[in-house]
Amino acid sequence: MQEHPGLSLLIPVKNEAGNIGALLDEVNAALASRFDLEVVVVDDASTDTTPQELQAAASRYPWLKILTNPKSQGQSRAVWTALWVSSKPHIAVLDGDGQNDPADLNRAWHVYDALQPAGMAIGQRAERQDEWHRLIASRIAASWRRRLLKDTIRDSGCGLKILPRALFLRLPYFDHMHRFMPSLVRREGGSVAPVPISHRERGAGVSKYNNLQRALVGLVDIVGVWWLTKRNKANVLGS
Repeated sequence: MQEHPGLSLLIPVKNEAGNIGALLDEVNAALASRFDLEVVVVDDASTDTTPQELQAAASRYPWLKILTNPKSQGQSRAVWTALWVSSKPHIAVLDGDGQNDPADLNRAWHVYDALQPAGMAIGQRAERQDEWHRLIASRIAASWRRRLLKDTIRDSGCGLKILPRALFLRLPYFDHMHRFMPSLVRREGGSVAPVPISHRERGAGVSKYNNLQRALVGLVDIVGVWWLTKRNKANVLGS
């Protein structure tokens, strides 16, 4: 690949004051000199000072694009919106809460590069810094993904990912699709590889999901993705 590959980093945020400004400073330190970088942040109707932090960052970093949803539409829709305005051939995704280290995208890039022309690298969080009930909910969801979707990726819900833009655009869109990216990529004939990454405690704010909400929508979505994979088993990239 070229010396400075073109990378669009997509970051969905909602009420991440105290996190997003520092995260973008880390993105600049870790990625700006290595990639032809574009960062697209979608502010999903924040009600705190997130918009002000984003505007301050935009004055520092010319690679930053900011989109604002007047009404909250959810994480998957925010990422999908950012994808359609991105312009680089390679897409990275990162949560806006600062729990993932942007420097880990450099490690993920090496894994991703080896998977090409069509594959996705996804983070696998070591020693997750989440509350115990969230960890239990995640393990239950992973168990059902293994049973119904044959998804062997232990941490499918990790927000850190890299994949080709052309491949991402082929994936079927639905709410909460970000939790099922490995299954959706494989449905398109792509390969998926986990990358061990660090996981940090949240610096400010709170999680946007509760466990009951995650469990209910997760079960419905698993059945839906199972139907998608059964319906289109023979799909191959480039066909």
